[in-house]
Amino acid sequence: MSTATHTTSGNPRRLREYETIYILQPTIDPDEADRIATRVKDIVSQLSGHLIKVDNWGKRKLAYPINKSSRGVFVFFKYLGFENMVAEIERNLRLLDPVVRYQTVLMNGDVKLETYTVDPADLEFRRLEASTEADEEPGVAQRLGLLDSPRPSRHEGGYGDHSVEDEYGVPASMEEAGYGGEAVEDEEEPS
Repeated sequence: MSTATHTTSGNPRRLREYETIYILQPTIDPDEADRIATRVKDIVSQLSGHLIKVDNWGKRKLAYPINKSSRGVFVFFKYLGFENMVAEIERNLRLLDPVVRYQTVLMNGDVKLETYTVDPADLEFRRLEASTEADEEPGVAQRLGLLDSPRPSRHEGGYGDHSVEDEYGVPASMEEAGYGGEAVEDEEEPS
């Protein structure tokens, strides 16, 4: 039976519940994402912690661009551990180049290990899917509108669809454009 408190120089250490979310680069290799998740799992087990849940949230849009990327791969860890565990996990995440952001939150300051049940399926890291061309970030030129992007044809119908247009796409008359009223003629100024 594992106890929730250990003594170090007479002071009892309390077991705490933490959640850590880290964001990986959107172009990360699935093998590299697996290695990072395994590294975090190893740190938790080496420091007498207990994993509760591991979840790969997949590629999501970021609130603001980070390193010129508007997307990132989010990974969630929930675990029980002592205060030194958070510092070690964050130190390791800081040293890894594919990790662009991370945050750890203390969920419960004093927990008992016996109150937690862990489903083995919750501890498996869902493998990241290989990135496809459709998922790739638009380049700077495309975001600025310097590259042509496919546009729908003007004659496909919908708002502003006109049957008679001149060579510039302007309706031939005001009635055909949907303006009911008469055309206003220029008045001559009296001389």
